[in-house]
Amino acid sequence: MSIEIKEVKSRKDLRRFVNFPEKLYRHNPNYVPYLEFDQMDTLDPKTNPAAEFCNYKLYMAYKDGEEAGRVAAIVNHKNNEQWNHKQVRFGWIDFIDDREVSAALMAKVEELGREYGMEEIVGPLGFTDMDPEGTLIEGFDRESTMPQIYNDPYYQDHLEAMGFTKDADWLEFRAAIPEKLPDKIERLEKIVLERNNLRLVQVTRKLIKENDYAHKIFALDNETYKTLYNVTELPMDAADRYIGFYLKVLDLRYLSCVENADGELVGFGITMPSLARALKKSRGRLFPFGWWHLLHDLFIKHSEGAELLLIGVRPDYQNLGVNAVIIADMFHKYQKLGVKWVESNGELETNIKVQKQFEMFNPDWCKRRRAYIKKL
Repeated sequence: MSIEIKEVKSRKDLRRFVNFPEKLYRHNPNYVPYLEFDQMDTLDPKTNPAAEFCNYKLYMAYKDGEEAGRVAAIVNHKNNEQWNHKQVRFGWIDFIDDREVSAALMAKVEELGREYGMEEIVGPLGFTDMDPEGTLIEGFDRESTMPQIYNDPYYQDHLEAMGFTKDADWLEFRAAIPEKLPDKIERLEKIVLERNNLRLVQVTRKLIKENDYAHKIFALDNETYKTLYNVTELPMDAADRYIGFYLKVLDLRYLSCVENADGELVGFGITMPSLARALKKSRGRLFPFGWWHLLHDLFIKHSEGAELLLIGVRPDYQNLGVNAVIIADMFHKYQKLGVKWVESNGELETNIKVQKQFEMFNPDWCKRRRAYIKKL
Protein backbone atom coordinates (compact mmCIF):
# COMPACT_ATOMS: atom_id res chain seq x y z
CA MET A 1 0.00 0.00 0.00
CA SER A 2 1.48 3.33 -1.07
CA ILE A 3 1.00 6.76 0.49
CA GLU A 4 1.62 9.87 -1.57
CA ILE A 5 1.57 13.50 -0.39
CA LYS A 6 0.83 16.14 -3.02
CA GLU A 7 0.97 19.89 -2.62
CA VAL A 8 -2.16 21.80 -3.63
CA LYS A 9 -1.27 23.80 -6.72
CA SER A 10 -4.40 24.41 -8.80
CA ARG A 11 -7.92 25.61 -8.20
CA LYS A 12 -9.10 22.05 -8.82
CA ASP A 13 -6.67 20.79 -6.17
CA LEU A 14 -7.95 23.42 -3.74
CA ARG A 15 -11.55 22.39 -4.23
CA ARG A 16 -10.56 18.78 -3.56
CA PHE A 17 -8.77 19.94 -0.37
CA VAL A 18 -11.82 21.94 0.81
CA ASN A 19 -14.29 19.13 0.13
CA PHE A 20 -12.32 16.26 1.67
CA PRO A 21 -14.05 16.43 5.11
CA GLU A 22 -17.42 16.23 3.38
CA LYS A 23 -16.38 12.88 1.93
CA LEU A 24 -14.82 11.70 5.19
CA TYR A 25 -17.85 12.53 7.34
CA ARG A 26 -20.73 12.22 4.87
CA HIS A 27 -22.35 9.50 6.98
CA ASN A 28 -21.81 11.22 10.35
CA PRO A 29 -24.99 13.05 11.48
CA ASN A 30 -23.02 15.36 13.81
CA TYR A 31 -20.75 16.77 11.10
CA VAL A 32 -21.78 20.18 9.74
CA PRO A 33 -20.17 21.20 6.42
CA TYR A 34 -18.33 24.48 6.04
CA LEU A 35 -19.41 27.04 3.47
CA GLU A 36 -17.44 25.97 0.42
CA PHE A 37 -17.06 29.45 -1.11
CA ASP A 38 -15.75 30.87 2.19
CA GLN A 39 -13.20 28.08 2.57
CA MET A 40 -12.03 28.56 -1.01
CA ASP A 41 -11.52 32.29 -0.42
CA THR A 42 -9.80 31.70 2.93
CA LEU A 43 -7.27 29.24 1.52
CA ASP A 44 -6.56 30.88 -1.84
CA PRO A 45 -3.50 33.17 -1.47
CA LYS A 46 -5.10 35.58 -3.96
CA THR A 47 -8.02 36.28 -1.61
CA ASN A 48 -6.56 35.39 1.80
CA PRO A 49 -5.66 38.59 3.72
CA ALA A 50 -3.39 36.60 6.03
CA ALA A 51 -1.17 35.74 3.07
CA GLU A 52 0.46 39.13 3.65
CA PHE A 53 2.09 37.87 6.85
CA CYS A 54 1.92 34.07 6.50
CA ASN A 55 3.84 31.57 4.43
CA TYR A 56 1.83 28.41 3.94
CA LYS A 57 1.39 25.26 1.90
CA LEU A 58 -1.57 22.93 1.56
CA TYR A 59 -1.16 19.18 1.16
CA MET A 60 -3.37 16.25 0.25
CA ALA A 61 -2.59 12.65 1.15
CA TYR A 62 -3.47 9.74 -1.13
CA LYS A 63 -3.44 6.07 -0.22
CA ASP A 64 -3.44 3.67 -3.17
CA GLY A 65 -4.61 6.56 -5.30
CA GLU A 66 -7.57 7.46 -3.07
CA GLU A 67 -7.92 10.68 -1.06
CA ALA A 68 -6.87 9.94 2.52
CA GLY A 69 -6.11 13.23 4.27
CA ARG A 70 -5.27 16.92 4.14
CA VAL A 71 -3.33 19.52 6.12
CA ALA A 72 -2.28 23.17 5.98
CA ALA A 73 1.26 24.05 7.10
CA ILE A 74 1.43 27.69 8.20
CA VAL A 75 4.17 30.01 9.40
CA ASN A 76 2.49 33.13 10.77
CA HIS A 77 5.37 35.63 11.00
CA LYS A 78 3.22 38.32 12.63
CA ASN A 79 2.12 35.95 15.39
CA ASN A 80 5.66 34.68 15.97
CA GLU A 81 6.89 38.25 16.36
CA GLN A 82 3.98 39.24 18.60
CA TRP A 83 4.47 36.27 20.95
CA ASN A 84 8.25 35.99 20.60
CA HIS A 85 8.23 32.34 19.64
CA LYS A 86 9.09 30.29 16.56
CA GLN A 87 6.13 28.11 15.70
CA VAL A 88 4.82 26.43 12.59
CA ARG A 89 1.09 25.77 12.71
CA PHE A 90 -0.91 22.90 11.34
CA GLY A 91 -4.55 23.49 10.46
CA TRP A 92 -7.34 22.12 8.28
CA ILE A 93 -6.13 18.66 9.27
CA ASP A 94 -8.28 15.63 8.47
CA PHE A 95 -7.31 12.04 7.77
CA ILE A 96 -8.56 8.50 7.66
CA ASP A 97 -7.77 6.27 10.63
CA ASP A 98 -4.32 5.32 9.36
CA ARG A 99 -1.24 6.40 11.31
CA GLU A 100 1.00 6.27 8.27
CA VAL A 101 -1.23 8.84 6.59
CA SER A 102 -1.36 11.23 9.56
CA ALA A 103 2.41 10.91 10.11
CA ALA A 104 3.13 11.61 6.44
CA LEU A 105 0.99 14.75 6.54
CA MET A 106 2.64 16.00 9.73
CA ALA A 107 6.07 15.39 8.24
CA LYS A 108 5.26 18.00 5.57
CA VAL A 109 4.30 20.52 8.27
CA GLU A 110 7.57 19.86 10.07
CA GLU A 111 9.43 20.25 6.79
CA LEU A 112 8.01 23.76 6.25
CA GLY A 113 8.75 24.64 9.88
CA ARG A 114 12.40 23.68 9.57
CA GLU A 115 12.67 25.58 6.28
CA TYR A 116 11.77 28.78 8.17
CA GLY A 117 13.78 28.02 11.29
CA MET A 118 10.83 27.22 13.54
CA GLU A 119 11.35 25.45 16.87
CA GLU A 120 7.84 24.17 17.67
CA ILE A 121 4.83 22.78 15.85
CA VAL A 122 1.39 23.71 17.18
CA GLY A 123 -2.23 23.22 16.20
CA PRO A 124 -4.80 22.77 14.94
CA LEU A 125 -4.77 26.53 14.40
CA GLY A 126 -5.68 28.63 11.40
CA PHE A 127 -3.95 31.63 9.91
CA THR A 128 -5.53 33.70 12.69
CA ASP A 129 -8.04 33.07 15.49
CA MET A 130 -10.80 34.00 13.01
CA ASP A 131 -10.31 30.51 11.57
CA PRO A 132 -11.42 27.17 13.10
CA GLU A 133 -9.03 25.81 15.74
CA GLY A 134 -8.67 22.95 18.19
CA THR A 135 -9.07 19.19 17.89
CA LEU A 136 -12.38 17.99 19.31
CA ILE A 137 -11.65 15.66 22.24
CA GLU A 138 -15.05 15.63 23.99
CA GLY A 139 -18.54 15.99 22.57
CA PHE A 140 -18.38 13.72 19.53
CA ASP A 141 -22.06 12.86 20.00
CA ARG A 142 -23.11 16.51 19.65
CA GLU A 143 -23.91 18.30 16.43
CA SER A 144 -21.16 20.66 15.33
CA THR A 145 -21.61 24.38 14.68
CA MET A 146 -20.63 26.42 11.65
CA PRO A 147 -17.46 28.08 13.00
CA GLN A 148 -15.99 24.96 14.62
CA ILE A 149 -14.04 21.83 13.72
CA TYR A 150 -15.61 18.39 13.88
CA ASN A 151 -13.41 15.29 13.96
CA ASP A 152 -13.54 11.66 15.03
CA PRO A 153 -12.02 10.50 18.36
CA TYR A 154 -9.03 8.82 16.72
CA TYR A 155 -7.44 12.20 15.87
CA GLN A 156 -6.40 12.60 19.51
CA ASP A 157 -4.79 9.14 19.52
CA HIS A 158 -2.83 9.89 16.36
CA LEU A 159 -1.52 13.24 17.58
CA GLU A 160 -0.50 11.96 21.00
CA ALA A 161 1.19 8.93 19.44
CA MET A 162 3.33 11.40 17.45
CA GLY A 163 4.47 13.05 20.68
CA PHE A 164 2.10 16.03 20.81
CA THR A 165 0.98 17.29 24.21
CA LYS A 166 -1.68 19.72 25.39
CA ASP A 167 -1.03 23.41 24.80
CA ALA A 168 -4.51 24.86 25.44
CA ASP A 169 -8.11 23.70 25.80
CA TRP A 170 -11.36 25.42 24.90
CA LEU A 171 -14.78 24.61 26.36
CA GLU A 172 -18.12 25.12 24.65
CA PHE A 173 -21.51 25.23 26.32
CA ARG A 174 -25.12 24.92 25.29
CA ALA A 175 -27.85 26.65 27.30
CA ALA A 176 -31.63 26.78 27.13
CA ILE A 177 -33.15 30.25 26.87
CA PRO A 178 -35.33 30.94 29.93
CA GLU A 179 -38.78 32.43 29.48
CA LYS A 180 -37.77 35.16 31.92
CA LEU A 181 -34.34 36.34 33.00
CA PRO A 182 -33.54 36.19 36.72
CA ASP A 183 -34.53 39.41 38.49
CA LYS A 184 -30.95 40.01 39.66
CA ILE A 185 -29.78 40.09 36.04
CA GLU A 186 -32.45 42.60 35.09
CA ARG A 187 -31.45 44.78 38.06
CA LEU A 188 -27.73 44.46 37.34
CA GLU A 189 -28.21 45.43 33.69
CA LYS A 190 -30.00 48.65 34.70
CA ILE A 191 -27.49 49.51 37.44
CA VAL A 192 -24.42 49.03 35.23
CA LEU A 193 -25.87 51.14 32.43
CA GLU A 194 -26.89 53.99 34.73
CA ARG A 195 -23.82 53.96 37.00
CA ASN A 196 -21.36 54.08 34.09
CA ASN A 197 -23.43 56.31 31.80
CA LEU A 198 -23.62 53.62 29.12
CA ARG A 199 -26.25 52.80 26.54
CA LEU A 200 -27.19 49.83 24.38
CA VAL A 201 -27.04 50.43 20.64
CA GLN A 202 -29.03 48.61 17.97
CA VAL A 203 -26.71 48.16 14.99
CA THR A 204 -28.26 48.83 11.57
CA ARG A 205 -26.96 48.79 8.01
CA LYS A 206 -27.20 52.59 8.05
CA LEU A 207 -25.08 52.81 11.21
CA ILE A 208 -22.48 50.50 9.69
CA LYS A 209 -22.29 52.60 6.54
CA GLU A 210 -22.33 56.06 8.09
CA ASN A 211 -20.29 55.43 11.27
CA ASP A 212 -17.91 52.74 10.03
CA TYR A 213 -19.31 50.58 12.81
CA ALA A 214 -18.04 47.26 11.48
CA HIS A 215 -14.44 48.50 11.69
CA LYS A 216 -15.07 49.77 15.23
CA ILE A 217 -16.16 46.28 16.27
CA PHE A 218 -13.14 44.75 14.55
CA ALA A 219 -10.77 47.19 16.27
CA LEU A 220 -12.31 46.44 19.67
CA ASP A 221 -12.06 42.70 18.97
CA ASN A 222 -8.33 43.20 18.38
CA GLU A 223 -7.93 45.14 21.62
CA THR A 224 -9.98 42.68 23.67
CA TYR A 225 -8.44 39.42 22.50
CA LYS A 226 -4.81 40.28 21.73
CA THR A 227 -3.50 38.86 25.02
CA LEU A 228 -5.38 35.54 24.80
CA TYR A 229 -3.80 32.27 23.70
CA ASN A 230 -1.88 32.62 20.43
CA VAL A 231 -4.12 35.37 19.07
CA THR A 232 -2.74 37.37 16.15
CA GLU A 233 -3.46 41.08 16.38
CA LEU A 234 -4.71 41.78 12.87
CA PRO A 235 -3.95 44.89 10.83
CA MET A 236 -7.06 46.85 9.93
CA ASP A 237 -6.45 46.36 6.20
CA ALA A 238 -7.09 42.65 6.82
CA ALA A 239 -10.48 43.41 8.34
CA ASP A 240 -12.42 43.96 5.14
CA ARG A 241 -12.43 40.33 4.06
CA TYR A 242 -13.77 39.14 7.41
CA ILE A 243 -16.23 42.03 7.64
CA GLY A 244 -17.46 41.33 4.11
CA PHE A 245 -18.19 37.70 4.95
CA TYR A 246 -19.98 38.31 8.24
CA LEU A 247 -22.09 41.15 6.85
CA LYS A 248 -23.43 38.62 4.35
CA VAL A 249 -24.52 36.12 7.00
CA LEU A 250 -25.28 38.16 10.13
CA ASP A 251 -28.79 39.18 11.10
CA LEU A 252 -28.05 42.50 12.81
CA ARG A 253 -30.88 41.97 15.28
CA TYR A 254 -28.61 39.39 16.92
CA LEU A 255 -25.86 41.95 17.69
CA SER A 256 -25.54 43.67 21.05
CA CYS A 257 -23.36 46.76 21.37
CA VAL A 258 -22.65 49.12 24.26
CA GLU A 259 -21.39 52.71 24.00
CA ASN A 260 -20.19 55.18 26.60
CA ALA A 261 -21.28 58.83 26.97
CA ASP A 262 -18.73 59.88 24.33
CA GLY A 263 -20.20 57.50 21.76
CA GLU A 264 -17.24 55.12 21.97
CA LEU A 265 -17.87 51.42 21.51
CA VAL A 266 -16.91 49.66 24.76
CA GLY A 267 -18.47 46.24 24.32
CA PHE A 268 -20.15 43.95 21.80
CA GLY A 269 -21.74 40.52 21.49
CA ILE A 270 -22.08 38.75 18.15
CA THR A 271 -24.55 35.94 17.68
CA MET A 272 -26.12 34.37 14.62
CA PRO A 273 -28.92 31.91 13.98
CA SER A 274 -27.71 28.32 13.85
CA LEU A 275 -26.97 27.37 10.25
CA ALA A 276 -26.40 23.67 10.95
CA ARG A 277 -29.68 22.64 9.35
CA ALA A 278 -29.13 24.75 6.23
CA LEU A 279 -25.52 23.68 5.81
CA LYS A 280 -26.46 20.01 6.06
CA LYS A 281 -29.18 20.41 3.44
CA SER A 282 -26.91 22.36 1.09
CA ARG A 283 -23.77 20.34 1.90
CA GLY A 284 -22.04 23.73 2.24
CA ARG A 285 -22.59 24.67 -1.40
CA LEU A 286 -24.53 27.64 -2.73
CA PHE A 287 -25.51 25.99 -6.01
CA PRO A 288 -27.77 24.76 -7.37
CA PHE A 289 -30.18 25.25 -4.43
CA GLY A 290 -27.96 25.68 -1.38
CA TRP A 291 -28.43 29.45 -1.43
CA TRP A 292 -32.15 28.97 -0.71
CA HIS A 293 -31.56 26.87 2.42
CA LEU A 294 -29.10 29.45 3.76
CA LEU A 295 -31.32 32.42 2.90
CA HIS A 296 -34.29 30.70 4.49
CA ASP A 297 -32.53 29.99 7.79
CA LEU A 298 -30.79 33.35 7.94
CA PHE A 299 -33.61 35.73 7.12
CA ILE A 300 -36.95 33.95 6.67
CA LYS A 301 -37.47 31.28 9.32
CA HIS A 302 -34.66 30.95 11.82
CA SER A 303 -33.64 27.74 13.48
CA GLU A 304 -34.63 27.45 17.14
CA GLY A 305 -30.93 27.66 17.99
CA ALA A 306 -28.30 30.39 17.93
CA GLU A 307 -24.51 30.37 17.90
CA LEU A 308 -22.69 32.78 20.20
CA LEU A 309 -19.58 33.80 18.29
CA LEU A 310 -17.90 36.55 20.31
CA ILE A 311 -18.23 38.82 23.31
CA GLY A 312 -15.69 41.60 23.64
CA VAL A 313 -15.33 44.37 26.24
CA ARG A 314 -12.74 47.14 26.18
CA PRO A 315 -10.07 46.41 28.82
CA ASP A 316 -10.78 49.52 30.91
CA TYR A 317 -14.47 48.50 31.14
CA GLN A 318 -13.98 44.80 31.86
CA ASN A 319 -14.60 44.95 35.61
CA LEU A 320 -17.65 47.21 35.48
CA GLY A 321 -20.32 44.64 34.60
CA VAL A 322 -20.48 45.40 30.87
CA ASN A 323 -20.23 41.68 30.06
CA ALA A 324 -23.37 41.07 32.12
CA VAL A 325 -25.20 43.83 30.24
CA ILE A 326 -24.30 42.29 26.89
CA ILE A 327 -25.32 38.80 28.00
CA ALA A 328 -28.64 40.10 29.34
CA ASP A 329 -29.33 42.03 26.14
CA MET A 330 -28.52 38.99 24.02
CA PHE A 331 -30.91 36.83 26.02
CA HIS A 332 -33.63 39.49 25.66
CA LYS A 333 -33.09 39.35 21.91
CA TYR A 334 -33.21 35.54 21.91
CA GLN A 335 -36.58 35.66 23.68
CA LYS A 336 -38.02 38.13 21.15
CA LEU A 337 -36.69 36.15 18.19
CA GLY A 338 -37.99 32.81 19.43
CA VAL A 339 -34.56 31.28 20.09
CA LYS A 340 -34.83 28.22 22.33
CA TRP A 341 -31.14 27.45 22.88
CA VAL A 342 -27.71 28.96 22.31
CA GLU A 343 -24.35 27.28 21.84
CA SER A 344 -21.12 29.13 22.48
CA ASN A 345 -17.93 29.38 20.53
CA GLY A 346 -14.86 28.06 22.35
CA GLU A 347 -14.00 29.63 25.71
CA LEU A 348 -10.50 29.03 27.03
CA GLU A 349 -10.74 26.71 30.03
CA THR A 350 -8.59 29.18 31.98
CA ASN A 351 -11.12 32.00 31.43
CA ILE A 352 -13.04 31.28 34.63
CA LYS A 353 -14.51 34.79 34.78
CA VAL A 354 -16.42 34.35 31.52
CA GLN A 355 -17.54 30.84 32.42
CA LYS A 356 -19.00 32.04 35.72
CA GLN A 357 -21.08 34.71 33.99
CA PHE A 358 -23.10 32.01 32.26
CA GLU A 359 -23.61 29.83 35.35
CA MET A 360 -27.01 31.34 36.07
CA PHE A 361 -28.29 29.80 32.82
CA ASN A 362 -27.25 26.28 33.86
CA PRO A 363 -25.02 25.72 30.83
CA ASP A 364 -24.15 22.26 29.62
CA TRP A 365 -20.39 22.33 28.98
CA CYS A 366 -20.81 19.82 26.19
CA LYS A 367 -17.61 20.04 24.14
CA ARG A 368 -13.88 20.35 24.66
CA ARG A 369 -11.26 20.97 22.01
CA ARG A 370 -7.48 21.11 22.26
CA ALA A 371 -4.47 22.75 20.65
CA TYR A 372 -1.39 20.52 20.71
CA ILE A 373 2.31 21.35 20.72
CA LYS A 374 5.59 19.54 20.07
CA LYS A 375 9.23 20.51 19.76
CA LEU A 376 10.69 20.24 16.29
